[in-house]
Amino acid sequence: MPAPARAALAAVVLAALLAGCGREAVRPAAPASTRAWPQVAPSDPAAANAVILRAPSLVGPPYRYGGSSPETGFDCSGLVNYVYRDMLDLRLPRSSRELARLQGPKLPPERLAAGDLVFFGSGGQVNHVGIYVGEGRFVHAPSTGGTVRLDHLDSPYGRQHYTGARRVL
Repeated sequence: MPAPARAALAAVVLAALLAGCGREAVRPAAPASTRAWPQVAPSDPAAANAVILRAPSLVGPPYRYGGSSPETGFDCSGLVNYVYRDMLDLRLPRSSRELARLQGPKLPPERLAAGDLVFFGSGGQVNHVGIYVGEGRFVHAPSTGGTVRLDHLDSPYGRQHYTGARRVL
């Protein structure tokens, strides 16, 4: 499929996901934010479109520590690695802490672009990572007993634990 057609398809699919189509599978943990999220253009729009098409399609598999496939489940960094390897053949570090140390700019929430990695933690330590898909939302594999899901940075967890982001594209 040509890049412009892929980009258009990515925009339609993401808009449907963010608008609530398939709400059973992508129900946010918190009510939608009233915050206006700026639309920051990614450095590589084609790569970002590939990532934001793939990441939401993986909503649903169970959390599994060390997991790295839709068949068996994911942990947070396994999900990130799977998406970037599957769509872009990009090999990333395996743990959330190693991912946080990647070379690249640290970004405040208002500068996020689709495809950025968003990090969470406490006490100065990163212990969780997700993929930003736009409009304040990110896909992640949250914890034992949970499933891969789409959540909002303005959720109680996001507000309390967001530590920054990295642009890898």
